[in-house]
Amino acid sequence: MGLHVCLYVPNIIGYFRALLVLIAWCVFSHPDLFLPVYGLSALLDGLDGWTARRLKQTSRFGAWLDVVVDNFGRGMLWSMLYDWGWLVASLEWCTFVCNHNTRGAQWKSSFTESPTWVRAVMAKGFKTPPGVLTIAGLHGMPVWLYGLQHNVLSQFCIPQWLQILGFLLLAAGRLLCLAVEMWCILAHIKHLTKDEDEEKRD
Repeated sequence: MGLHVCLYVPNIIGYFRALLVLIAWCVFSHPDLFLPVYGLSALLDGLDGWTARRLKQTSRFGAWLDVVVDNFGRGMLWSMLYDWGWLVASLEWCTFVCNHNTRGAQWKSSFTESPTWVRAVMAKGFKTPPGVLTIAGLHGMPVWLYGLQHNVLSQFCIPQWLQILGFLLLAAGRLLCLAVEMWCILAHIKHLTKDEDEEKRD
């Protein structure tokens, strides 16, 4: 494979998603514009993977780009929502670096030797109850908070109790995600320090 991989259809979708994130950033204070643009980027997140498999255009670059754009979008949203949002974004980027540096493009299926609770989240590409809860918290929590902050949920006639319930469920998922992120970072640090010890012995 060469640079032509950059022109694979799913990767072009990824570039378009990144552009949508930039547009969403520009219209952040206008929910009627922000939500459709950001939502389209999220919908295309599922399309690029399907397209890659359908057209047999899967690639390491595509797997990397997909997560980069995801982090790009969530990082923008967290940072715009709160002054401390950059901390969440930094944690997600740190986890991304640790996983892709140690595990490569197949990082989702490389947790066979991790603790049981981590495997429960990661199993079947997050297609388990803990995995679904984690992904919902990861992607849905900042969007839900945006809806609360800009009073969008009330405009959609979502009752207060349901807004609170949604917040609690997504918060639980995000906390579970946080636990997995911390485990990944610590595992990567252990991996790095182990390599250094072995090099010194050699």
